[in-house]
Amino acid sequence: MERGADHDVAIVGGGPAGCSAGVFIAREGLETVIFDRGRSSLKQCAHLENYLGFPAGIDIETFYDLIHDHADAAGCEIVSGLVESVERTEGGDGFALELQEGERVTARRVVAATRYDGEYLRGLDDTEAMFETHEHGSETHERFDREYADDDGTTPVDGLYVASPSTAADTQAVMAAGRGARVAWQVITDARVDSGWWEAVADGVDWVRREAQLDEEWHDREQWVEWFDDHYGADAPVDPDSGRYERVRKAAIDESRSTYIEPAERQSRAERAHRAVADHLDPAAVTAQFDAETLLDALEDEQIREYLDSETAKPS
Repeated sequence: MERGADHDVAIVGGGPAGCSAGVFIAREGLETVIFDRGRSSLKQCAHLENYLGFPAGIDIETFYDLIHDHADAAGCEIVSGLVESVERTEGGDGFALELQEGERVTARRVVAATRYDGEYLRGLDDTEAMFETHEHGSETHERFDREYADDDGTTPVDGLYVASPSTAADTQAVMAAGRGARVAWQVITDARVDSGWWEAVADGVDWVRREAQLDEEWHDREQWVEWFDDHYGADAPVDPDSGRYERVRKAAIDESRSTYIEPAERQSRAERAHRAVADHLDPAAVTAQFDAETLLDALEDEQIREYLDSETAKPS
């Protein structure tokens, strides 16, 4: 964690955008907290039907539990509470968040991932530039001006990012999650740059690959060193013989090499993933489905043919 703050990143909003951002940021190793007041706009839905990976849709309660479990597993701390205000800390190198309960926490960066209400950020920037007024039912609310943040979530306030909807389409859960991931990517890049990386190297990927995809020569670390120097050495803004260059090269290579996993690890991860999903399934429904499939499997082909013949022979 960066010095002088309780957290590296504070995310305000525990819906799809906030949790998606949290998963990516926490997996980078940044200490991340998500503040969720329990009023995500997602909870207005009766059933989520178009989120990829759920062919029959998913009830909102189960989905909400799943995204929070995912953020928790990635390393996020999830706090139930309302953030009432955010202000600059002394020196301007971070933010102080005041919670409704009176607690005060600090963070180096803040990601705003709330859809309707940005009131807690009032005072950080020019109000007219930051907010626009909209009607919600019989009430008038202020939300972030959709042109206030850039596509990557960055704002005129250094260290403040907005992952709230930037277009009307972002109100779809799957698009909101994608928005959160995109903003998280910029947060990670900026954190790396602050720690000594340079822009060209700071952008990375978050995935795992089969170790079998590595050619034999790429098992040799020197091959990675040669590749890094060829790609980044000539244009590096630091001396290739400097300690900073060597530290960044080592960190980048270590990260790339760690993404390759052996078959046993791949199998282990698959089993953990299945168990994590199963923990959220209704045992009674699973048992009923299993019993029905078991019964069908137990029927002999001959019995099925006899039944079909008897049905066909019945007078119409």
